[in-house]
Amino acid sequence: MKRFIIILFCTLAYLASPAQQVTKLTHKKAVKTDAVTTGTMTIRKPDYICISTDNDADQLIMDGTKFTMTMGKRKHTTDSRKNPQFATFQSVLHAVINNQPIPASEELTVTTRGAQKTITINPAGKKKRQLFTSFVLVVDAKTSAFHTLRMNGRNDDYTEYTFK
Repeated sequence: MKRFIIILFCTLAYLASPAQQVTKLTHKKAVKTDAVTTGTMTIRKPDYICISTDNDADQLIMDGTKFTMTMGKRKHTTDSRKNPQFATFQSVLHAVINNQPIPASEELTVTTRGAQKTITINPAGKKKRQLFTSFVLVVDAKTSAFHTLRMNGRNDDYTEYTFK
């Protein structure tokens, strides 16, 4: 019984990772006002991130190489091993979560200004078929804490997450 309680406690401690507050701004060029919602981001090492906003109606989940994006009733799923657009994104997120060096790639640039590191990913390939044209991730240069994540779409549309 004592062993069971210890295992249960360790499991709960692992699963109960603190959630970070997040604000999601969705900008559509054709719409006059931007949509703003709030939610949480949960990170579990080595490679799990869940950003959930609008009472879980919108979610962005990275679980290993699998990405799931839910927007209302629409759900997009891809695997970074099959989708080159997300391969670099996944390797960058994995490095940031685990406080490791950002892997070198032709598709990304890293700039450091003061206490912030800006990682810009411009996926190569056919832009017409891609969900996003680029990703911009701003993290703390020392702690790798997330500041903002911006996913740029076509036609000047974008989704930006700000973390507190």
